[in-house]
Amino acid sequence: MSGGLFALLDDVAALVRMSAASIDDVAAATGRASAKAAGVVVDDAAVTPRYVQGIEPKRELSIIWRIAKGSIRNKLLFILPIALLLSAFLPWLLTPILMLGGAYLSYEGAEKVWEKVSGHGGGHGAGHGGGQGAEDDDGGAAATEAAAAQDPAEREKGIVAAAVRTDLILSAEIMVIALNEVDTEPVWEQAIILAVVAFFITAVVYGAVALIVKMDDIGLALAQRSSSGVAAFGRGLVKAMPVVLSTLATVGVVAMLWVGGHILLVGADELGWHGPYGLVHHAEEAVHQATGALGGVLGWLTNTAFSAVAGALVGAVIILITHLVPKRGAKSH
Repeated sequence: MSGGLFALLDDVAALVRMSAASIDDVAAATGRASAKAAGVVVDDAAVTPRYVQGIEPKRELSIIWRIAKGSIRNKLLFILPIALLLSAFLPWLLTPILMLGGAYLSYEGAEKVWEKVSGHGGGHGAGHGGGQGAEDDDGGAAATEAAAAQDPAEREKGIVAAAVRTDLILSAEIMVIALNEVDTEPVWEQAIILAVVAFFITAVVYGAVALIVKMDDIGLALAQRSSSGVAAFGRGLVKAMPVVLSTLATVGVVAMLWVGGHILLVGADELGWHGPYGLVHHAEEAVHQATGALGGVLGWLTNTAFSAVAGALVGAVIILITHLVPKRGAKSH
């Protein structure tokens, strides 16, 4: 009787040790996966603040929270199960799907540049004026903006939808990078690791975004303190934040081009077209070796610059197809 009890306790102890080892393995793999995805986190944090520019301050945190919830839905309900299924049954599809996302990001970034250069904020609505002239397009855009101004709820809904669409691509890259890091683990461990990465990355990104966009309010609060040093620091924050937000908006556009171009270059290399990414890699290595102690940073910047150029070129081609060609066809009609 006692022997059977001791045997049972030994079995329980063995199960506890196995469970603890599994938890340690999951924690270690989660750390590796999160570290690998860290580069995309920077892009995500840079892209998001531009969506709340011009929004009433008291609504900023609400919008960021809605975007964060959309990001979690993207990761857990769509990307995670699809990634696991594709990894198990159709692993060759992951790269082409990711490249489609890269093309979309490139298009989004290039379109923002195009709107800035051309002076038209119509964006996706450009070229849909049928046979009417530019005046009608401008009038329609003005009417749309006026309607948005009269209906803040609809404007916020559109902002959140646009941000969640962009987040879907960045989240897909984060999750695929994390999956590639743990693809040798059992499927259940992959699912747990990806879920933990999803919550951790989302909290880091949107926590940072919330802090960035509310920094001016923090500055105002500090400016009212009795300490002259603290008050001066608060006033400095208030003055600096418009510049910071404007800079982040620009960085967000560049990040779209950079990430989109990098996805396309790496994807093409994995599919057998080695020339473009081989050129970028050789340039990165040359800069790395020629610049000594700063080689790592400058080499990375070289890769980033080439990736952004590639994203801009691909985005420009998509804009040409989706904007200028339909407009030209409408004029000829």
